[in-house]
Amino acid sequence: MNSDVSRVEKVDSLESGQRILCGNQWVRVSEQLAKAFQPGDSLIALQEIGELLHVTAADLKTAHEAVSDAAIAFMGLSLVSDQQISLFYEKFAEFLQNDELFHLVKIANEKDIAAALEEKRSVTRLRIDEKMRTDMVDGLLMWSRLNLSREQILNTVQHDGWSVDVVRAPLGVVGFVFEGRPNVFADATGVLRTGNTVVFRIGSDALGTARAISQHMVVPALTASGLPEKSVVLIDSPTHGAGWALFAHEALSLAIARGSGNAVAQLGAVARQSGTAVSLHGTGGAWMLLGNSAQSGDIEPLITHSLDRKVCNTLNVVAMAKDISAQKIQAVLNGISNAATQSGTRALVHATNSSKNLFERCDVPGNINLIFSETVDYSHEYEWENEPELALFFGANLQECVGLFNTQSPQFIVSCLSQDQNDHDLIWRECNAPFVGSGFTRWVDGQYALNRPELGLSNWEGGRLLARGGVLSGDGVHTVRLRAQQGDTGVHR
Repeated sequence: MNSDVSRVEKVDSLESGQRILCGNQWVRVSEQLAKAFQPGDSLIALQEIGELLHVTAADLKTAHEAVSDAAIAFMGLSLVSDQQISLFYEKFAEFLQNDELFHLVKIANEKDIAAALEEKRSVTRLRIDEKMRTDMVDGLLMWSRLNLSREQILNTVQHDGWSVDVVRAPLGVVGFVFEGRPNVFADATGVLRTGNTVVFRIGSDALGTARAISQHMVVPALTASGLPEKSVVLIDSPTHGAGWALFAHEALSLAIARGSGNAVAQLGAVARQSGTAVSLHGTGGAWMLLGNSAQSGDIEPLITHSLDRKVCNTLNVVAMAKDISAQKIQAVLNGISNAATQSGTRALVHATNSSKNLFERCDVPGNINLIFSETVDYSHEYEWENEPELALFFGANLQECVGLFNTQSPQFIVSCLSQDQNDHDLIWRECNAPFVGSGFTRWVDGQYALNRPELGLSNWEGGRLLARGGVLSGDGVHTVRLRAQQGDTGVHR
């Protein structure tokens, strides 16, 4: 073989129009990418989705330093006690409750909010208020009080003259990329509980807030508890490239992404292509299936309580049979109207032209805008700030509603409202979802439902995950080691 053919060379430049193979398709380098690419930069050709991602040398350096620091801290964590880890959470909570320190965080947060509003971005999840502060403190104190040893023996197998312990053990460095929600910063430190370290990359909208939390609360809490300072590392970069570089790093043990849309899909593809286990928490949107025996008095408040704000567990689609009573359709509309009234606005409700006649039997509240079209995309997740928005589906029967859920939903959250146990059994048995309920949809939350601050929630749209539920929490981030204890030196194979 010619040596020139087998030689590996670094690429210092790209040409506009140059073809790059991504999986089974060619992708051309744009003129903008060719101009931006500099010596030392990296190009990630995503085989899964056919995209070219440009990572600058600066982003590569930032991510590498962060992961390397966290890897050293991971080894240092093995030398501290479980009590010191508990103390970290107590100190973090204490500093968060300190009004002077919290004021500094609020100043940074207000600057982030002002910048986001100027860019016409949503600030619903960005604003750090007293409720968010209280929830963060509660979550941290949950971790501090959790009696959870890092070296817990899960099982022991006894043999003649020897035994094998199955031991839960720390995983390593966890990479965590999330949208501009300051409370997630506190949630994700839960991985320290089981002896892992974490590297954060937060959305640019909340970077100033994250800097303040890190400087005034996280780092002092690590110092006060005697934990390695780099056990929690914030990547101080607003670029998407920093997140891609983090998820492509070979020393990462687990990659976690929270957010929505294309950004999360890109991150997941980067991690998978790099051989790193990844947990994605993006597309949500809850469904509610109504049986004909559902009580109108139950429907109205449960719809309202499922639409109080837009997050991943907010009601997105209500499905029912065409022959459901007008009284129950009215209860659905009233529940939606109540949610709109609470937010001081109106609601947008999508339905097909073929269902128009069903609403002629109802009194449609004035703050509901019914939008009829030939078809409705029930796979679409409605993103709204103040105006509740959702879709209504009318099928031949509840079985058809179940079928639509499995084909059109993100396979995430389904609620069944019915007085017939057979309906509940049908939905539990046939709806492919990790979260199934019989009331409002907003119960799906690690801290609210399981008393565990969550790293995120997973849907089953991309396939079920082995031995892990829909809630990923800090105490779920671990691996397993085997330790053999031999008492009889004569044991052999």
